[in-house]
Amino acid sequence: MSYNSFGHVFRYTTWGESHGPALGAVVDGCPPGIALDESDIQPWMDKRRPGQSRHTTQRREPDTVRIMSGVFEGRTTGTPIHLMIENVDQRSKDYSEIAAKYRPGHADYTYDTKYGFRDYRGGGRSSARETAARVAAGAVARKVLGEGISIRAYLTELGGISIDHSRFADAAIDANDFFCPDPVAAGEWEAAVDAARKDGNSLGAVAECTATGVPAGWGAPVYAKLDAELAAAMMSIHATKGVEIGNGFEAARITGRDNADEMEPGNNGPRFLSNNAGGVLGGISNGDAIICRTAFKPTSSILTPLKTVTRDGEAAEISTKGRHDPCVGIRGVPVVEAMMALVLADQMLLHRAQCG
Repeated sequence: MSYNSFGHVFRYTTWGESHGPALGAVVDGCPPGIALDESDIQPWMDKRRPGQSRHTTQRREPDTVRIMSGVFEGRTTGTPIHLMIENVDQRSKDYSEIAAKYRPGHADYTYDTKYGFRDYRGGGRSSARETAARVAAGAVARKVLGEGISIRAYLTELGGISIDHSRFADAAIDANDFFCPDPVAAGEWEAAVDAARKDGNSLGAVAECTATGVPAGWGAPVYAKLDAELAAAMMSIHATKGVEIGNGFEAARITGRDNADEMEPGNNGPRFLSNNAGGVLGGISNGDAIICRTAFKPTSSILTPLKTVTRDGEAAEISTKGRHDPCVGIRGVPVVEAMMALVLADQMLLHRAQCG
């Protein structure tokens, strides 16, 4: 059985393939009466849109979103919201060679093993093109959450080069091609990505996402833990190989005294003196900033010749042609933001359903 839906109360389903006529999402469970039109969605699509610099895929897609249902006279009706994005710049001939070969690091072999059939044009559903639909759905989730909750993502590491947090500048994030908050690191990343691209290779990256304004109390103690839902959401993004909440793996390397977030009285409940927990305690938000980091592997489709096998099990060599991101993590930043919004909107409605 294939699962193409995510969420409990606020639930979305994505559909479509990388080289099909269109792709999109159906959002169900959105409360009625929320102001929504295409202009609320398009700015987020533009952040993820391909072909905006030499550091991303040169596929030219406008990623224009059309709302096909669920909105009347500028407001949500409470019925399913159908979001459609047309594909206009497919070049399927670039993938003719891989029809009979498996790309190492990609999902070609596993899709073929599961279904006995696969769409080799850009990878079909396994393509990161699917994430365009998530960003569209995430824009709807932001409207549900309202302006009191802010979600901001950026890269903290690319190609093994980390930012210097002492140089962190929020204004820098949108001032370069890498969503990098450190202008110095952005220059180093540019050189690294250029070198990888010229070498027919690719690089990995780490994205950090912070959500502020989330009240204490969202989540559940056991099977719908807020951090567990976030981990599942981020791991579902193409090319993700690791997720950390708060201090993450570093928590295993320090003592309980150092990891504990001490508290003092505040104006609206306790004030935490640190945030190693990443805003989540026992699966429930504590009112502090929610912090999540997502590790993206290097893009699997590369020009460097690699050993592989054919569908018939014969030894072969493959070099993947086409237009690919030399670092898929760059355009992963707006996807991470979208998944954070989708999880929080769902958790908000779940909390309201149980606790009023």
